[in-house]
Amino acid sequence: MVGPQRPQIVLFGSSIVQYSYSNGGWGAILADIYARKADIVLRGYVGWNSRRALQVIDQVFPKDAAVQPSLVICYFGGNDSMGPHPSGLGPHVPLAEYVENMRKIAVHLKSLSENIRIIFLSCPPLNEKMLQESASSVFSKLVRTNEICRQYSEACIEMCKEMEIKVVDMWTAIQKRDDWLSVCFTDGVHFSSEGSKVVVAEILKVLKEAEWEPSLHWKSMPTEFGEDSDYDLVLSDEKTTINASEWTFHRDIKWD
Repeated sequence: MVGPQRPQIVLFGSSIVQYSYSNGGWGAILADIYARKADIVLRGYVGWNSRRALQVIDQVFPKDAAVQPSLVICYFGGNDSMGPHPSGLGPHVPLAEYVENMRKIAVHLKSLSENIRIIFLSCPPLNEKMLQESASSVFSKLVRTNEICRQYSEACIEMCKEMEIKVVDMWTAIQKRDDWLSVCFTDGVHFSSEGSKVVVAEILKVLKEAEWEPSLHWKSMPTEFGEDSDYDLVLSDEKTTINASEWTFHRDIKWD
């Protein structure tokens, strides 16, 4: 482990999490926003459902760890919501079981620390046409519909309200863009850079509005080694230095 020790933000979920560092993904954006403020730790697993998450929850988040995360952002549901395969194989998890699995995940995460913070992401919508066009013949026919995604999203949101857990309504957030069908996905399911921007904006909104002490919104967190130094860049007056620790001009989007 390297130091100094920073707050740890863990992204835990299925492919939408694992791919979040690719192609301008939301995980990569968060890592940039939280540079010198917190460490973004990726625990994403392509194809996983809430059942598999429960199988390893104690290994991913051991209760006896010396350091516990400050924040966990958790997403499962897209694979759970796929239609059942006649063989009984595949990622489908019935809605009622999905809710209970997510509840158990939440209970485990809450038990890690009195100060741990949690944000769940609900199931986002699909571009069904794009998904059908991009589906590989290697796989059995995929049964994924927006209507089923809506049901799983609403169930996750309701569970989070009952447990007083912060949740991002991804089903609604993505569809606020008029052009969401054409710009938010790479294959009908996974987020493009435009879709990822929506995810980041919603997460930052939750963090800014949450009455958490200490705040985990990036603007409220100290910058590591942010003190002034004689080794900073020298201004044109040839005698004054300028501290670049908080510069954000390199970002295309000025995140709030």
